[in-house]
Amino acid sequence: MIAVFMAVLPTATLDVKLLARAGLHHYGPYSLLMLFIYCLDNRCAPSPETALPISSLFPFVYFMVRDFHIAKSDQDIGFYAGYVGSSFMFGRALTSVFCGMVADKYGRKPVIMIGTVSVVVLNTLFGLSTNFWMAVATRFLLGSANGLLGPMKAYAVEVCRKEHQAIGMSIVSTSWGIGLIIGPALGGFLAQPAEKYPKIFSQNSLFGKFPYFLPCFCISLFAVFATISCLWLPETLHKHNELQKDAHDSSEDIEASSSSAGLKEYIQESEEKEASSNESLLKNWPLMSSIIVYCIFSLHNMAYSEIFSLWAVSNREYGGLSFSTQDVGQVLAVSGFGLLNVLSVSITTGLLLLQNNAVEQHQRGAANGISMTAMSLAKAAGPAGGGTLFAWAQKRQEAFFLPEDHMVFFVLNLVEFLGIVFTFKALQALPKK
Repeated sequence: MIAVFMAVLPTATLDVKLLARAGLHHYGPYSLLMLFIYCLDNRCAPSPETALPISSLFPFVYFMVRDFHIAKSDQDIGFYAGYVGSSFMFGRALTSVFCGMVADKYGRKPVIMIGTVSVVVLNTLFGLSTNFWMAVATRFLLGSANGLLGPMKAYAVEVCRKEHQAIGMSIVSTSWGIGLIIGPALGGFLAQPAEKYPKIFSQNSLFGKFPYFLPCFCISLFAVFATISCLWLPETLHKHNELQKDAHDSSEDIEASSSSAGLKEYIQESEEKEASSNESLLKNWPLMSSIIVYCIFSLHNMAYSEIFSLWAVSNREYGGLSFSTQDVGQVLAVSGFGLLNVLSVSITTGLLLLQNNAVEQHQRGAANGISMTAMSLAKAAGPAGGGTLFAWAQKRQEAFFLPEDHMVFFVLNLVEFLGIVFTFKALQALPKK
């Protein structure tokens, strides 16, 4: 919306006045570096803070489930580990649309702050879990209260001019990617500290009795700082409305100038577009097609992370690598710098831009809520389905067709191929401007 004003109005008069009234800055092509620093410092702290509780789990979830003594055999550990990983996403799927509607009505900032506070409390409780059901319950509640990612995407689009929206969205995606690098490192190096660092942590200490509490505690501590930083996070929803109000109030003065026709025509088009956009978001094919592709890649991403971690730590006699939590953390952290993570961030950024540009501003929170619900369901199905598939594959060691874990990675490649095919469908459904 701000970008259109900047394109229509004369840069020496009304644009600066309206932006100043709304409390927004004029980001020009020479201030991209300042925009990046400002967004990284203030806008994107919650994004890696959301990725950390998800990615830090993978290096130690196998050992955590093993220590709960709920699996009857080593081959069944992957089955239960999948449900621990998917419970977070299933909880978030139930509340994402509601959080998006709240963000559209009351603003982006309250939803973001509630999400960061939930990480502080519930992620700490997860690290203190003493049985399988407590772990699943705390992860489910954490996902249910963590609906900030959808409003965060809308925020990144609204705070930037149109020519800078790709940068703003890529910063959110990049910060998520950074979380996927730091998270496995935290989980791998800090889990089971009494065994790895006996000179620092004794078996009788808190971290010895709860071997998976230390990485969760560090993430919760980071979430405390993210919550404090959100206090200075400016709201965008009401500023957008103020900007529209200022434009209408000033329209009579502008009509006398030669440039008033552009603004008047834009305001009329905006009102017509807003009225037409009140139809159901589920009938918006450009939006829904990009969400479908987003779900497919999300399912593959979570399933791959879960299956790789289980495969790496499983016993060699079952086709695994017998890695430790530290080994898995190192591999996942290093691979985060690789081509796979770069492609993942690029795909996510492009799909988020397609989704947010397919709807108007007053529907953006709800649209991202629908996207988050569908994506969360896909990501919930990824670990649960991947863990079940992995447990089944480990019991077919002597199969003729794709024995052991070969079947698992074959299915993952099929899902990725399906995502590539649907990508062309999404690009063909781009909205007409």
